[in-house]
Amino acid sequence: MFSAPWWLLLFVVVAALAVGYVLLLRRRRRDTIRFTNLELLDRVAPRRPGWYRHLPAVALITSLAILTIALAGPQAEARVPRNRATVVLVIDVSLSMMATDVEPSRLAAAQVAAKDFADQLTPGVNLGLVAFAGTAAVLVSPTVEREPVKRAVDGLRLSESTATGEAIFAAVQSVETFSQALSGVSEEGPPPARVVLMSDGKQTVPNSGDGAPEEEPRGSYTAAREAQAAGVPVSTISFGTRYGTIELEPGQAPTSVAVDDESLRTIAELSGGQFFTAATEAELRQVYAELGEQIGYETRRVDVSRPWLAGGALLLMVGVGAGLALGRRLP
Repeated sequence: MFSAPWWLLLFVVVAALAVGYVLLLRRRRRDTIRFTNLELLDRVAPRRPGWYRHLPAVALITSLAILTIALAGPQAEARVPRNRATVVLVIDVSLSMMATDVEPSRLAAAQVAAKDFADQLTPGVNLGLVAFAGTAAVLVSPTVEREPVKRAVDGLRLSESTATGEAIFAAVQSVETFSQALSGVSEEGPPPARVVLMSDGKQTVPNSGDGAPEEEPRGSYTAAREAQAAGVPVSTISFGTRYGTIELEPGQAPTSVAVDDESLRTIAELSGGQFFTAATEAELRQVYAELGEQIGYETRRVDVSRPWLAGGALLLMVGVGAGLALGRRLP
């Protein structure tokens, strides 16, 4: 692809010069053969260098061809860091996160991975943090500063219940509030945004008992649809294993806290996001790294004319230098 392809018409001129050079060589040879006196021929047309006498002309014509390509503005797809993007990291801090099926515990592993995620994001990405259990709280509004997010992650504490829908609503509201504030100082419009939701269990509140909690007006599926309508996809991470348990009271039988892949997958599908699973801290880090690559970089067409320009200029200098060295004149 070229940004200014009409410059490629100069190839007609380059081709004409190449043809002209060949015709000039043939004419010179024909005129030389007309001399029948070999002694006089040796004086008029002494022995010339071999094939390398054509090097100056070939170098100059090739350099003109390369410079023509440079003028046309060749482009290529490249991954470049985003200068503007908003991400809200949503972390489940319900009691199920105390399970130790992920060492040393689900919460501790999630905290380490979340801080790594914050460090890996490109500097231009605004990162916010929402924590949720029975309610949701915006701990850090989107910002390019990473330390406030990491300090808030270190301070996460467990609580009862799982209000996944409230967490999504809070995250989307945080994105919209930040985008509105940013739109007032920027003419480029709101930046692209995404919510990254990490949870290990099924939603428990709100639950009126009339149906699936996710379908409640403040449920996770309703929130996912609202996120999709707002243009904020929710990428979900199901973190943990199916054999995780916790002990709510000393002496009581352990309570199963198996991960709920189905609902988290549905949230991602309804909102236009992606669904991931992670059963270890290493897998969670890998998921965050993949999301960081997707969020922090974008594919753009960039100008790649500089190498062509440099190559053409170097060949031009080679042609001029060879012409002066071999014939003490320009080709």
